[in-house]
Amino acid sequence: MPHQPFHYRSLAELIAERDALGLSLALQEDLSPLAQPLCIGDMTAPNRLAIQPMEGCDGTLAGRPDTLTTRRYLRFAGGGAGLLWFEATAIAPEARANPRQLLLTAETEAAFAQLRQRALEEAQRVSGSAFRPFTVIQLAHSGRYSRPGERPAPIIAHHDGLLDQAMGIPADYPLISDEALDRLQETYVEAVRLALQAGFDGVDIKACHRYLISELLAAHTRPGRYGGSFENRTRFLLETVRRVRAEVPQARITLRLNVYDGHPYPWGWGVSREDPAVPDLREPLQLIRLLLEAGVTLVNVTAGNPYYTPHINRPFDQNVIGGYRPQEHPLEGVARILGLARAVKEAVPGMLVLASGVSWLRQYLGNAAVALVAEGAADLVGLGRMAFACPDLPRDLLAGRAPDPDRMCVTCSRCTQIMRDHGRSGCVPFDRTVYAPIYREGRRAARERQA
Repeated sequence: MPHQPFHYRSLAELIAERDALGLSLALQEDLSPLAQPLCIGDMTAPNRLAIQPMEGCDGTLAGRPDTLTTRRYLRFAGGGAGLLWFEATAIAPEARANPRQLLLTAETEAAFAQLRQRALEEAQRVSGSAFRPFTVIQLAHSGRYSRPGERPAPIIAHHDGLLDQAMGIPADYPLISDEALDRLQETYVEAVRLALQAGFDGVDIKACHRYLISELLAAHTRPGRYGGSFENRTRFLLETVRRVRAEVPQARITLRLNVYDGHPYPWGWGVSREDPAVPDLREPLQLIRLLLEAGVTLVNVTAGNPYYTPHINRPFDQNVIGGYRPQEHPLEGVARILGLARAVKEAVPGMLVLASGVSWLRQYLGNAAVALVAEGAADLVGLGRMAFACPDLPRDLLAGRAPDPDRMCVTCSRCTQIMRDHGRSGCVPFDRTVYAPIYREGRRAARERQA
């Protein structure tokens, strides 16, 4: 079937379309397994729902959480999810994806501690004094998508025949050196120390969506110690994890990991050499086994590139303005990304797995989430765009209440459009008092830049 918008009036209609497409996508009506607690190392998440690391681009210029940042996390915390995964936070100024991306340094650490504490207090205010969500902060280096100022300042791990062209990066643009990558490991270790000082229960060494570490995993054409062989391409991530384990042994290490780029070889990771539309998970699964041995607790499974192939990691009804129309039904994308999480859990059962990519299912996302949990195909399921649109959805699902179809994320990509227009991101349709003016101003400014 061609790409088409969400149109299901019942779970039965969704199941019928799934079957017509011949997809493997488990759905279950009993939502009670979502309320089961989950042991994460020596701590416990009170249920199986998580808030994904959804960047708002709304920090201060110094990198501290600002007013809208705090507002978002209080809304997320009050929604009842058992795990709060705080968004991409740069580990160094040059690693920021935008001038308002959060930045964790010795100077900003106290502000992060305050944000986390306020979120926990809000969770307990709404859900009871015994309710204590598990908190993770995502530590990020934006790599080729770095833009710490008004202009892009890419830091690339290898030259990519498609992404370089799309971004206007010339063939002689320098790669980040092996020596700089060696030093960067120390920066990650220091960021982990700061995250623990701020009180976070876990740290995420971000390795997804073609940011720096994700790009290194696909650095088949890079010379030196960090490119070419599997051992070299995974060296930075594994050595960083091992250094964190050795130097900050109390840290609970997680990571959000691309297991499939959907991007042609030799520039893609987790893909068939003959056809980038076909996942090849041999290397990603080998890496996950090594990460488990190195002390990683939980892997948040994702795929694709939100700048280049967003339909792979977040199936949508509408793309950003001027964006492409996918050559597949969105339900195929949902089934693929959930199937990737299932494949990881089946191959590495000792690793805790968080599945993502369910927002397109709207009021039926709980039926897919609970099937994964009940079948042991994932340990948690995360909400991304849906948390922007309906932060209270976890509480409804955990109580067994049917979600309001008129309050569900419509996957219109306007939250992404705001980011592309260099504004502060949120849900335009359902949080319009705050974000509709930001959206309109961003569109106006973008038109002026193009004029």
